[in-house]
Amino acid sequence: MTVSASLLATAVVLCAVGGILMLTRPLTRILLGAVIAGNGINLLVLSATGSAGAAPLLYGVPLRQVTDPLPQAIALTAIVITLATTAFLLAMAYRGHQLTGSDEVHDDLEDRRIVLRAEVMGERAQLREEYRSGAEPTREERDRYLEERRRLRARLRADRALQARGRDASGDLWHDVLGADPEDYAREENPGVRDDRGVTG
Repeated sequence: MTVSASLLATAVVLCAVGGILMLTRPLTRILLGAVIAGNGINLLVLSATGSAGAAPLLYGVPLRQVTDPLPQAIALTAIVITLATTAFLLAMAYRGHQLTGSDEVHDDLEDRRIVLRAEVMGERAQLREEYRSGAEPTREERDRYLEERRRLRARLRADRALQARGRDASGDLWHDVLGADPEDYAREENPGVRDDRGVTG
């Protein structure tokens, strides 16, 4: 089987560019990276068919001259899956921009809390080991030890406050996740206006 070197190189470049874009923060770049990487993978699959041959008809074509139809069917399926993924990521980017004014993907607050807690516990254990390793500590060493412990506790408190602000939502699932209705926006701007159902905002 012969593989086109130019097709293979193009597929590798597309996969590399798509992978780099998917590692960034903005959701629109992640979307572009998914589309580009999908096209690169499709080219990679199609390059596995080898050189072009005759159409895979049932009768009248020698089997040695037929192009393998399986990679083409796989590529066609991958195109449909890429289209569905693109629509999903576009909806996420639009909703994220509607809620926060930005399409940037932020760190998960719970993940940040776990990492910070592990760092603080490691620093605290190291600090305690240094404090208790020598002879009787002096007053300056004890003051420095207590100051460092206060600093570590303050880091944990600041992170808990950040988490509390991150959870500050209205509590309405429709508004927080799915989005408010246009009538709700109109009622927020004009509180005394009645909508078509007779409900006053």
